[in-house]
Amino acid sequence: MAALLNPTARRLTLAACRRLSTPPAVEPLVAHRSTQARCNSSLVEVNGGFGEMVAGTQRYYVLGGKGGVGTTSMAASLAMKFANRGEPTLIVSMHPAHSLGDTFEQDLSGGNIVPVNGVDSLFAAEIGHVNTKEESSNGGSFIRNILDKIGLGVLADPLGKNKLHEMLMKTPGLGEAVAISKLVQIVELQESNKFRRIVLDTPATGHTLNLLSATTLMEKLLGMANKAVNMASSFPALKSAFGKDQIDPAKIEVLRKQIARVHELMQDPQSTEFIIVTIPTVMAITESSRFHASLKKDGAPATRLIVNQVLPPSTSDCRFCSTKRKEEARALNMISNDRELGGLELIQAPLVDVEVRGAPALRFFSDVVWK
Repeated sequence: MAALLNPTARRLTLAACRRLSTPPAVEPLVAHRSTQARCNSSLVEVNGGFGEMVAGTQRYYVLGGKGGVGTTSMAASLAMKFANRGEPTLIVSMHPAHSLGDTFEQDLSGGNIVPVNGVDSLFAAEIGHVNTKEESSNGGSFIRNILDKIGLGVLADPLGKNKLHEMLMKTPGLGEAVAISKLVQIVELQESNKFRRIVLDTPATGHTLNLLSATTLMEKLLGMANKAVNMASSFPALKSAFGKDQIDPAKIEVLRKQIARVHELMQDPQSTEFIIVTIPTVMAITESSRFHASLKKDGAPATRLIVNQVLPPSTSDCRFCSTKRKEEARALNMISNDRELGGLELIQAPLVDVEVRGAPALRFFSDVVWK
């Protein structure tokens, strides 16, 4: 009953009850009714497979998709479902512009892991792209920290604030590098068994793919840097230029191994599952197909596809709704015939008439989606 004190949760519950309890009305047979029947017949109810997820070995769940398809809501509802089972769960937003805090109606800014209000066993954090203005005003703390970590902090001093700001503004992939450095910390937390499940809410498809590519690139660059440092150590003039013991190959190798561990986990189907989120439109499903192809190319395991905002069954159908159902049926048929998406387990999330915000509403919505 406590959940129903939240207005959003109450509206969702009442809407669900109306759909279940309202008897079908007897209406004159009109042309669009046959079309609606065909559309509804294609909306196959598919079990969310949550029981399989609980029994599986995976601990990381990476949700991604086209911008605006509801990835954050799906990720939050999955994390809520795990937490409601008593499993310590962490959900992390990696969006450049975060909305996870809005979803939980809680301030998650700052990049720290904090408990979610009103939910036992659930924690959340917002990480992502570096704020270049803040970093430059702090003397480029991100660049300085990275250099310190591999034993080259002395290089940051001659650059000064202006040069560091210029580097931050022009360095491609800096946001992904920040996210990877945070992922390293999260993996370390996970391997300390603090959390049973970690749900990653990733940005739009391109950023997610960049993140995967960046792990490979950073791993290779650090490997090359380690070799270069080892070679330079045999030349006294080069070694002395950085000061005594400034270059530490061991520190570079530690960071390389940490990033390699992240890369390995993202490609291990026993540890990680990618879940693609889309909506029933032709454009969204076309992009989802390309997304899955790219994930496979990068060795990232995806087994589930969530189709969000599916129109619920209705006893009446206006002209607008009839047209929407036709387009929806066309899009859903594309999934079954698509060579990239056809083999994925399909989960359908209904379109609701309110925003799913706050812990009570998310708890209700998680039970609707993850069965």
